[in-house]
Amino acid sequence: MLQLASDNYAPVHPEVMAAVAAANHGFAVSYGDDPVTARLGDRAAEVFGDGTRIFPVLNGTGANVVSLMAAAPRWGGVIASDVAHVHTDENGAPERVGGLKLLTVPATHGRIGPEAVDRWTGDLGDVHRAQPAVLSLTQVTELGTVYPVADLKLLADTAHAAGLLVHMDGSRLANAAATLGVSLREITTDVGVDILSLGAAKNGGMLGEAVVVLPGGLRADGGTGPADAVPYLRKATMQLASKTRFVSAQLLALLGEPGTPTSGSGAGAPLWLRSAERSNAMAARLRAGLEAAGLTDDGGAAGRSGVRISRPTEANVVFATLPRAAADRLRAEVRFYDWSPGETPDRVEVRWMCAWDTTEEDVDAFVALVAAAL
Repeated sequence: MLQLASDNYAPVHPEVMAAVAAANHGFAVSYGDDPVTARLGDRAAEVFGDGTRIFPVLNGTGANVVSLMAAAPRWGGVIASDVAHVHTDENGAPERVGGLKLLTVPATHGRIGPEAVDRWTGDLGDVHRAQPAVLSLTQVTELGTVYPVADLKLLADTAHAAGLLVHMDGSRLANAAATLGVSLREITTDVGVDILSLGAAKNGGMLGEAVVVLPGGLRADGGTGPADAVPYLRKATMQLASKTRFVSAQLLALLGEPGTPTSGSGAGAPLWLRSAERSNAMAARLRAGLEAAGLTDDGGAAGRSGVRISRPTEANVVFATLPRAAADRLRAEVRFYDWSPGETPDRVEVRWMCAWDTTEEDVDAFVALVAAAL
């Protein structure tokens, strides 16, 4: 069966598996005091900037919750889009575990603008309201779109001017960088992100992500800041692995060893970029294949029996609507998720997501299956 349900379904990249096997040699001090984690710290400084501190954790929800807890006081609020993963798909963990109020704003194709900050900063100083403390952005967004560099800079500047820190949910950060043709630093540190949830599992990792405190999140006056809080929060929220070296090895395989290029092209590029470019290219091929086969339409009355691309295709996912009956026929041979109701009761919006291991043959076979299902 083909799978276009999620990049989480993909196997571990062989280079990541090899790195884990290489780390499985002899004894190493537990809880992150090991040579592999030390090299990861050096590499994080090369990739994101001097002063960066990286803390491996067990999963993406843990990375988000620890990051937000480190960046906000107990009475703080987190501004996020109404489709943000922290709001819709983490079972209330920021509220339940972190004790933080989520302050949501409507998104357009997953993205929000500076007005999202303005919407809530009027509550600053009001004892009856949760105090906005963090702006949380997702890159790539939950709807497959990418924030341009200039938009990120404007959002971060607006948040900082109001006294807020900026968190980025970067579960698919690699895909965004590949789309924009920039380094990881250019869409995090350089635009003003203070603390980052760095994804790995969706880009070839086995398990484990990281909380990355970027140079902007460090206290210039030497006082207590996010970097000081994360070690304790990571332990208190059960996100500290005893054998941290095996999580660090995965992250190091994706980012590259210290001293290697942080960007590039072809075989010399770091694994995070090679994997992201592959999955992005397969999503672009999927959309182009549907269009070339004449299976798409503009959503008008005359085309209600076809596929309608419903959202911009900017990373490794295609959103589309099609007749429910056709979607059900497809499901016999392809795994994918329904996303939302379609334009009419007989249609449904679906999500088709490519991964690092999706092949051209997979995509072309799927386009043929869509044609048959329609």
